[in-house]
Amino acid sequence: MADNSLQDIWEAVCSECKKTISEVAFDCFFKDLKPLSIEDGNFVLGHSNEYMCNVIEKNYNELLSGAIKTIMGIPLIPKIIYKDEESEIKDIEDFSKGLTFEKFFTFDNFIVGSSNRFAQAAAFAVAENPGLIKYNPLIIYGPSGVGKTHLMLAIKNHLLNLHPSMKIEYTRGEDFTNQLIQALQQGKLGMGTIDDFRTKFRNTDVLLIDDIHFIAGKEQTQEEFFNTFNTLYQNNKQIVVTLDRPLKEIKTLDDRIRSRFASGLFADITPPDFETRVGIIKQKAEQNGFTLEENLVYYIAEHIKVNTRQIEGVIKKLQAYINIQNKTPNISIVQTFIKDVINDSQPEPIKIEKIISEVARTYNVSESDILSNRRTASLALARQVAMYIARATTELSYKAIGESFGKDHTTVLYNVNKIEEFLSDKPYEKELVDDIIKNLKSSTQ
Repeated sequence: MADNSLQDIWEAVCSECKKTISEVAFDCFFKDLKPLSIEDGNFVLGHSNEYMCNVIEKNYNELLSGAIKTIMGIPLIPKIIYKDEESEIKDIEDFSKGLTFEKFFTFDNFIVGSSNRFAQAAAFAVAENPGLIKYNPLIIYGPSGVGKTHLMLAIKNHLLNLHPSMKIEYTRGEDFTNQLIQALQQGKLGMGTIDDFRTKFRNTDVLLIDDIHFIAGKEQTQEEFFNTFNTLYQNNKQIVVTLDRPLKEIKTLDDRIRSRFASGLFADITPPDFETRVGIIKQKAEQNGFTLEENLVYYIAEHIKVNTRQIEGVIKKLQAYINIQNKTPNISIVQTFIKDVINDSQPEPIKIEKIISEVARTYNVSESDILSNRRTASLALARQVAMYIARATTELSYKAIGESFGKDHTTVLYNVNKIEEFLSDKPYEKELVDDIIKNLKSSTQ
């Protein structure tokens, strides 16, 4: 979670609930709930329909209680109250947005250590003087949870402070792809939105794209990004991207894009060392309004070594414990919260729906086509690849996978074997499938 707002906590609770109930049930009963406060041992939620308040409390109280305890590490009673004025709900939404805004991510809030010093210096140089050839493009790469997004948003916020009128576009590789697909689909209906898409990304002073590796293998998206890159670069506009792994490991990235990146500045971030972790823990605690004893700080730093998001998770649980229990945490509490956070931070299982979505975007077909009975060569390949990836990345049986695709288990077994044989002498296709799998695993971390 990006910061310490009530909205962040509620979103995490919702994600936990989604593991148990169907999407239809969630949309019906949970979607319109708004987090209001945590007080007197209650997690207070608001709903604009009085009848629904009673239904949710009667049928989903236990689910909500369990999810809240899982996320926060302490038991709270869900209390759902009726809000009859839409304006009151809107005020709550606006308040939450105020807490979650991107301005939290600044260079001042970024703890610098040996693992990220060069990346931070390069990012700050870009924020001070965007468009300079020696820093353009800037490619920041490293595993999940080491601060890449923090630096991206720090660049954005620093530039906006220096140049309020500057046009800055920040997005993720997945969102860039989805917006392009939407623009192309609407364009076919005569709405001409592809021009709006290009205007949005090409008429900007600074383009920041997180997780650019997501576009690898997607020919149309890569073509659009390549042309966008050229337009911006030729006009001395700044480009910054992040990757979750070194460029050489992204096998299906277009050679032209690879060449453009090769002319830029690469800055890697590795997991923080002990001293940096200590600094992060102390800073996060201070930002949350409390101080931890040195022995507790060192204990956390010794036991959470890779992902700084896990450190944030522990600090949030400690903050809630202090505020609600009005007690000073001890080593036993810290040990419990570390265990909870590490368990909670395990990658979520990859879902069939996500696999189908990613394969559809990569092979330029629709998700409904993959699930259909149509048998064109391109659709058959995409369908078979989706089944192969499902078998490779999930613990689902052939029967369960078949049910997701509307097929029997023998069909899945046949398709998986066929793709294994197909990939054995098709190096590019093998790299494409491997990149899809890496992107899927990256998105669950």
